[in-house]
Amino acid sequence: MSLKNSFIRILTVIAFSSGTAFFAMAAHAQAPASNQHVVIEPAQPSDTPNKIEVLEFFAYTCPHCYAIEPLIEKWTPTLPENVVFRPVPVAFNASMADLQKLYYSLESLGRLDLHPAVFKAIHDQRQRIYNAKAISDWVAGQGVDRAKFDGVFNSFGITTKVMRANELAKNYKIEGTPSLAIAGKYVTSPTLTQSYEATIAEAQRLVELVTKK
Repeated sequence: MSLKNSFIRILTVIAFSSGTAFFAMAAHAQAPASNQHVVIEPAQPSDTPNKIEVLEFFAYTCPHCYAIEPLIEKWTPTLPENVVFRPVPVAFNASMADLQKLYYSLESLGRLDLHPAVFKAIHDQRQRIYNAKAISDWVAGQGVDRAKFDGVFNSFGITTKVMRANELAKNYKIEGTPSLAIAGKYVTSPTLTQSYEATIAEAQRLVELVTKK
């Protein structure tokens, strides 16, 4: 299915347990610096000292995020040593907050091997793992200790990470997913590049640009 057709399909059929439609792709608020990326003003500082950050703004419920994930997985190991890649789960409404907590809980538990499985469960298996109970049930079904997961999921540390993710999405003016932010200065996405492959290529070009400076 073409990207254009998938946009149409998403706008017409995708809805979630809260009853709120998810806008998987949207134009960025910033004026485009080119037809491939936008410039962030003011530039955002890195949360990782002495490293160039590449941030992937994503949502588990976004089919485009699921589609681009294999390309992300192939690309990120090729990034230079002075570049750090950080996924940032996005919530466009309150009903998506538990999925943000899911990502950070898996990260904290050292179980990001389940990250692709979350996408698969939602998009291929049509499992409605959108709230805390459903998420806990699903994670337990993957062999993770439920009590340990719930303790992390409901911890202050995870809440703090979600708050930071929301702050980043606001500062980068993220209105759609997936979006890739490079060095606090640029954002590219399939909305701008018109394909997943072109998005990765543009992100790579921007990484090379900032590493040469």
